Amino acid sequence: MLERLSWRKLLLEVVLFCLPALLLSLFVGHAGWLLAAALLAALLRNYYYQLRLSQWLWVDLRRTPPVGRGSWEPLFYGLHQMQQRHRRRRRELATLFKRFRSGAETLPDALVMLTADGHIFWCNGLAQQLLGFRWPEDNGQHILNLLRYPEFNEYIQAQSFQRPLTLLLNNQRYVEFRVMPYTDDQLLMVIRDVTQMRQLEGARRNFFANASHELRTPLTVLQGYLEMMTDQTMDKAIRAKAIHTMQDQTQRMERLVKQLLVLSRIEAAPQGEVNERIDIPAILKRLQQSAAGLSQGRHDIVFRINEQLQVRGNEEQLRSAMSNLIYNAVIHTPPGTRIEVCWQRTAAGAQFQVSDNGPGIAPEHLPRLTERFYRVDKARSRQTGGSGLGLAIVKHVLSNHDARLDVISEPGAGTRFVFTLPNRMIVSASQAENSLPALPPVKR
Repeated sequence: MLERLSWRKLLLEVVLFCLPALLLSLFVGHAGWLLAAALLAALLRNYYYQLRLSQWLWVDLRRTPPVGRGSWEPLFYGLHQMQQRHRRRRRELATLFKRFRSGAETLPDALVMLTADGHIFWCNGLAQQLLGFRWPEDNGQHILNLLRYPEFNEYIQAQSFQRPLTLLLNNQRYVEFRVMPYTDDQLLMVIRDVTQMRQLEGARRNFFANASHELRTPLTVLQGYLEMMTDQTMDKAIRAKAIHTMQDQTQRMERLVKQLLVLSRIEAAPQGEVNERIDIPAILKRLQQSAAGLSQGRHDIVFRINEQLQVRGNEEQLRSAMSNLIYNAVIHTPPGTRIEVCWQRTAAGAQFQVSDNGPGIAPEHLPRLTERFYRVDKARSRQTGGSGLGLAIVKHVLSNHDARLDVISEPGAGTRFVFTLPNRMIVSASQAENSLPALPPVKR
């Protein structure tokens, strides 16, 4: 292995160059001229290797340096070793950068790297998707040229990054900006999509507002009648009416609390609990009796049930969903309405359908039917005790069973509520001779 150059080796090389001249001068004389010629040859040799080194550094594209002799050999060898170290370092840095980029691309947040004056020099794919950046076309662009929002401009110009900035973008997404200096002249911007969080906060506020509103009315009634009943001279008929009204309001609150508990339990149920074998025909027969008792002959109720069609799922949840759809049809349609309940096998799976020929639902109400506490006719819902939670429960039940509720309705042409459980949830297929004729497909 070669060692580094030293004064001793240089002097030895000069002596070796001069030694032939001294030996030759013993025979021919002219020692001075011969020594001068030897030193000149050594100088020319150094110039030659300098030219080769310059040629290799500036012109030659070979990866290895030229081969040297004498004192130049350790120099070329040292350059070669340094070159190898730099290559290994570059490979390590390239691998590290790839890992960084790979990790940055898998983060759930958008990342943008900026210079201290706000120019972009890198961003991940989520930043391009969320903020609409184009890469590498936007490399070097100033961030304020790409995000033209007054609040963001003030946030960047103020250079006060202790608190995040939440902004509504033009694509109607709420995003949270956090800027962190990580070197003296570079900034790291982390952008998080908080739209869902904002929506959940809004839903929570609406839920508490609606729940408090629903409970305030019966509580007000109860409080008023209780104050009246403190009067010992109250007429017996009025007292009986007050007690009956308070009982109705108490039952209304009880139904509301029960439905809230059912909805909460369904939302918290893990997916693994939807694998029970369920005898849907038996459930529907019990619901048929309950619907007949609720209707008391005011409706023409028909059940068409495939007796052999059973599915896997959560029995309590599916019973709740089916009963809500059936009872809603009985409660919210006028007397004389024909209500048809169907449970049958279709090409898409096990289909449950409740249809009526009642007054129908206006189109503007259809998208919001499954919202909590939403009611088409609030006055009628108060009379019937409806809370607006039934279809919300149905929606969450079907979400747990990989299905969805379709509502087809036109004013004056009736309403149809349909959901289809996928084929993989069916445990017993019907025989062809026992199958009912398929209903027309649902328009989506």
